[in-house]
Amino acid sequence: MKRLVLFVVALVFAFSTTVMAADKPAAAPAAAATVKADAADAKAEVKKDEKKAVKKVKKSAKKAEKKVDAAAVKAEKKVDAAAPAAK
Repeated sequence: MKRLVLFVVALVFAFSTTVMAADKPAAAPAAAATVKADAADAKAEVKKDEKKAVKKVKKSAKKAEKKVDAAAVKAEKKVDAAAPAAK
């Protein structure tokens, strides 16, 4: 009788661990969905960073262009100022 009870307890233990082990992979797809969502967020963040970088480059290019134009105007003024003195 004791052996039968021990056998039944062992059987119940084996089945319960099998059921618990079978339930764990079912939770994995939820984790995969979270990973996909995180990856999408990361891609969106990278795109935002790229847009910011492009804006920064365009802004600095405009500033550089303005500096070059200002330098050209100054050079023209110097040339104009020197031209009457040379005559």
